[in-house]
Amino acid sequence: MAEFSWPDRSQAPAADTVERNWFATVSALPLGSHVSGRVIGRQPFGIFLLIDGVPNAVGLAEITAMPHHMELPAMGAAVAGEVIWHADHNRQVKIRLDAWNVPS
Repeated sequence: MAEFSWPDRSQAPAADTVERNWFATVSALPLGSHVSGRVIGRQPFGIFLLIDGVPNAVGLAEITAMPHHMELPAMGAAVAGEVIWHADHNRQVKIRLDAWNVPS
């Protein structure tokens, strides 16, 4: 497996599904919400995750919003954090991670 990967289309919701459900996603995940999920993609700038309980949402935890002493979580790792932003332009929920490899 490559060190970095984009989300596999079989794991991530389709772009049109994310688009159609964006306002419901924002409503379900207000700023400050604590969320958990699973890593579905890794890039040098951060990780993509599926958010538990909100199947049509894609989360992004950028390395700038991660504890400095931590490495990127592995593909499939369980993670948890706080919603810090809703990126309307690309329909991503920005997450600040506080834990990974948490029990799922």
